[in-house]
Amino acid sequence: MSTAQPTAGRPRPSRSNPRRPARENAPLAAVLALMAVGLLVMLGSRLWTDWLWFTQLDVGQVFRTRLGTGVLLFVACGGLMTACTALNLRLAHRMRPRTRSGGSPLVGQTRALVDRSHRLVILGVSVVLGLASGLAGFLQRDVFLAWRHATPFGRTEPWFGKDVAFYVFDYPWWRFVLSQAFWIAGASLFAVLLAHLMLGALQSFTVSTTPTGQTVVSRRPTQLGQGAQAHLSVLGAVLMVLMAISCWLDRYGYAVTNNWLFTGIGHTDMSARVVAKELLALVCLLVAALLAANARMRRWNIPVLALVLLLVSAVLVQGIYPAIVQRFDVQPKGPARERAYIAQNIAATRDAYDLSDVEVTQDHDVTTTVSAGQLKADATALPGIRLVDPALIGPTFEQLQQVRGYYSFPEVLDVDRYTLDGHFTDAVVAAREINADEIPDKSWTNLHTVYTHGNGVVAAYGNRRQANGEPEWIARDIPTVGKLEETQSRIYFGERTNTYAVVGAPEGTEPVELDTPGGGAKGSNETRNTYDGKGGVGIGNPLIRALYAIRFGDPNLVLSTDRVNEASRILYDRTPRERLQKVAPWLTPDSDIYPAVVDGRIVWVVDAYTTSATYPNSNRVDLRQATSDSQTSVQQQPRPVNYLRNSVKAVVDAGDGTVTLYQWDESDPVLRTWQKVYPGLVQPKASIPASLLEHMRYPADLFKVQREVLGRYHSTNPDTWFQQSDLWAVPNDPVSNDGRKEAPNYLSIKWPGDREPVFSQSSALVPRGRENLGAFMAVNADASHEDYGRIRVLELSDRQQVAGPGQTFNAMNTDETVASKLRPYLMQGSAQAHFGNLLTIPVGGGLLYVSPVYTQQSTTTGGYLVLRFVVVRFGEHIGIGSTLQEALDSVFQGDAGASTGEGSGGGKSSEAPRQDGTPPTEQATAQELLKQAADAFSAADKELAKGDLAAYEKQMDLARKKVAQAEQALR
Repeated sequence: MSTAQPTAGRPRPSRSNPRRPARENAPLAAVLALMAVGLLVMLGSRLWTDWLWFTQLDVGQVFRTRLGTGVLLFVACGGLMTACTALNLRLAHRMRPRTRSGGSPLVGQTRALVDRSHRLVILGVSVVLGLASGLAGFLQRDVFLAWRHATPFGRTEPWFGKDVAFYVFDYPWWRFVLSQAFWIAGASLFAVLLAHLMLGALQSFTVSTTPTGQTVVSRRPTQLGQGAQAHLSVLGAVLMVLMAISCWLDRYGYAVTNNWLFTGIGHTDMSARVVAKELLALVCLLVAALLAANARMRRWNIPVLALVLLLVSAVLVQGIYPAIVQRFDVQPKGPARERAYIAQNIAATRDAYDLSDVEVTQDHDVTTTVSAGQLKADATALPGIRLVDPALIGPTFEQLQQVRGYYSFPEVLDVDRYTLDGHFTDAVVAAREINADEIPDKSWTNLHTVYTHGNGVVAAYGNRRQANGEPEWIARDIPTVGKLEETQSRIYFGERTNTYAVVGAPEGTEPVELDTPGGGAKGSNETRNTYDGKGGVGIGNPLIRALYAIRFGDPNLVLSTDRVNEASRILYDRTPRERLQKVAPWLTPDSDIYPAVVDGRIVWVVDAYTTSATYPNSNRVDLRQATSDSQTSVQQQPRPVNYLRNSVKAVVDAGDGTVTLYQWDESDPVLRTWQKVYPGLVQPKASIPASLLEHMRYPADLFKVQREVLGRYHSTNPDTWFQQSDLWAVPNDPVSNDGRKEAPNYLSIKWPGDREPVFSQSSALVPRGRENLGAFMAVNADASHEDYGRIRVLELSDRQQVAGPGQTFNAMNTDETVASKLRPYLMQGSAQAHFGNLLTIPVGGGLLYVSPVYTQQSTTTGGYLVLRFVVVRFGEHIGIGSTLQEALDSVFQGDAGASTGEGSGGGKSSEAPRQDGTPPTEQATAQELLKQAADAFSAADKELAKGDLAAYEKQMDLARKKVAQAEQALR
């Protein structure tokens, strides 16, 4: 036992110059103040300009609702964290030991520092933690809004009896609430533990006072003070109560997590893991009670015992027990144990991906033999076979319709339909957009005020080409000429418009925006334009101009008084994807956005999805992996989904940027939930104009996900599903030969038994691990058709094997007739042959493969692809011709029995093959010259085999001469 003098006798810091520290810290304080002001100005400019953007589009409610909800959650979460942390730290400070003796010098110095500025320390720590918690709450505003306005699905999850809405809307929100509670309690516990240690609560002595008033210090084993023990025990009890709630909620989580077979509840989950969670919840409550009791008893053995009990229970009940059930009961008995759970997973998965009504024709026999006139019954289907490959023809559009280098087309073009001459016609389309990277002089004036917009949609027939192999145009040139009437052809909002533009000027001002370039075949002069649309935000006000200068970090918006004036408007966030995601952040846009000419205006059509990753017992897929293929140019984000609906079809006007949302899936509870959040934002389906409806189609990404899911879930038999004896896979694209999946195709096809062809999206499927054809899948893609969305599958019989896409492509490549046709082109120095998309089409009682063949006469700048041949395969029979008609006739014994319609239409169709397949004079001449070239090549090979090099060179020269003459004849 020893005595100690009061701590008041210790020397104190000198206060000879109390203002000196303030003067030394003044520069730092000034810098921090300037940074804070700058941050507030930047944040303010962002919010204000965002508000202007939303109000200009008349969707201000989206901005107000999301911002207001986010601020509310920020204040609630941040305020609760700040209050709890501050209260607990204040309690820790009040419970500090009354003496500083016996601790290490570091602890004493730390306590002295904290004692002098404990209010500032408590406030600083609490505010920092509160800001982090508030930010987390702000980011969950959409989860809160969906929970607050949840719409029941009307379908009950069978294992817990909950409506599906509980998992889609409620479960994510309560998970977040629980995580916030854990974060607040855990952060408070950690901060309090540090505070107690810093304030000397870890002591190796006791302090008492003698009757004479002396302070007596007695040494003892090092331990926390009684006040610290009580404080930490209470916080530990709170954490245990939260853990018990988490264990109870985790039971439902098994319906949306992966087990050894699928996403959802399996036998081990229901019979072992759910029970384990319930038992563990009781253990957590017991531990919480022990810790709460220890707040009064203040003994070390109680919390240690409680933690040991918790750990042992977790290992035994939650770890070992379910593992034993899985290993020794479920796995050996497989289907017997999992059958009911597999059946529920199949039903839920097919429902979540809208596959419940898929029509599968099983054991379908196909014809592989050929006969004359075999395609007579499919006469209406042949003109719908699309020969122009949107993935290959892009460079040809660039060379023939780019007009100037600063315009561009996408790498992969789009497929749409137009009513021409009273008939629906498949067309390959692309918008001519400004490419900022190719502007000659990239000055601020040019980038933002001169080269502000693209011009026109270019369209070509999908099933025709000109005699020289170039596309037959439906709409072309600047200004647009052809069969599509474009009254507003300027593209201010497009997929490549990734810079802001300043447009508009007072009346009478000389136009500065480049509208149509000069020159060309007609010798037209360059024209300029002044934007007169309603898009963009007015920046005539100097304050608004300054705010945008801050937002974009561009002082030219303030300094350029000649180009930025009182009538100016600023266009930004100009891509259709950006605009849709800002207006409706709860939607996922399709990766394939396409242009259309509707009532004379160019618009962008965007299919949009409502998604969820918490649909109970539905198998998850990765959205990026499922939708990526050989023609994917814009990829989805890599995120899991197990519910997908094309609930909204959106339209973005290319001239003024207006975003219009139309309800499509009227039964979708997720869409109806968001309609409650934002009333009036989504227009009813009945309000879609007929002129727009005919351009809407079945979305590409939805079909890709559905074919991926159907690869396993086409079978509804749990035993077959478990044994994986009937699996399909999407084949790799044999044309691209880069390991990526084959893309589905948009084209008009006639399903076996139907009377008329319909615009469809289709795909071939192969048995997993094999290359022969396993199934053919198609969906009615015509949004104006009464059977829109009808998915049908032909599952081929096992009694005969039909070649798959890879096998067919190899057979085409190695076929001697095909090789002899292509050899004259390939033997030229810089010429190349390119196979186009391999189409699979149900005709003639079987499946017909069709692939266009393009040639490129030069691989240098200026060379482009032209369509030269068409290769087809039916059964084991392969044919090639300069037209589809010629190729079909060669396969079906000289007469396919129907016309392909390649020669009908206007434009330069007089140069195309006639409907009876007889080529015009120029093509006949070219074909004869190419035949002579092929004979010369064959003769050259023979002379080379003999060793006669002189004769070999002579025959090669003749062959090259004949090829050149054939090329000349086709020009």
